[in-house]
Amino acid sequence: MSQRVALVTGSATGVGRACAVRFAKLGYAVTVNYSKSREEAEKTVQLVEAEGAPALLLRANIGDDAQVRDMVARTVETFGGLDVLVNNAATTHFVNHTDLDALTDAVWDDILNVNLKGTFYCCRAAMPHLQARRGNIVSVSSVAGLTGSGSSIPYCASKGALNTLTQSLARAFGPEVRVNAVAPGPILTRWLAGREAQIEKYLELAPLKRAADPDDVADVVLFLATGTTLTTGQVVVVDGGRTM
Repeated sequence: MSQRVALVTGSATGVGRACAVRFAKLGYAVTVNYSKSREEAEKTVQLVEAEGAPALLLRANIGDDAQVRDMVARTVETFGGLDVLVNNAATTHFVNHTDLDALTDAVWDDILNVNLKGTFYCCRAAMPHLQARRGNIVSVSSVAGLTGSGSSIPYCASKGALNTLTQSLARAFGPEVRVNAVAPGPILTRWLAGREAQIEKYLELAPLKRAADPDDVADVVLFLATGTTLTTGQVVVVDGGRTM
């Protein structure tokens, strides 16, 4: 059997790193992608290689279609194909939902270019290679896309659109390619540093009473990618029961 290959965007830290390492544990070659955090991405590569798996480190801003196409092409050239695309890279701006005047075109463009258009660029570039190997896509969305509550209105809108993109692609490209998403609640990463009080208040209504750590989200990503063959077009919520 040929080497299985996973490309994980935004895998320098957090959920992306956790996913990269978990794929390595399963014997996948892993492309580690970053846009700014090279030092952290190099650490992810070390962790992948420590599991005995080959790693490829590629810098690419997923909001740039040319960079995305090059990233996918170099992955396939290096490893011979692609089995799993994990769309984890994302960005946000923290803006109070009542402050509509703060939602400038620049804020909207920054968020949508990465979270929505960038994810689409990755799916489009990867799709022929995934079709060839009956692979799959897992995107990291957010409960913000289901509830409208989150770091900013554009962020919520971007994740809601990502959920619909997941369904559209699943319908269009089955049965060859499965397409799913995971929708976490708060995750204990550097994104939310300094906002612990807000998280605690949010989780008062969560039956499991805790925020996710990156491995909690990676559990579901790996299940959707490798643990099921009849799941597609789904957005799986991982937030301790807060959203139900």
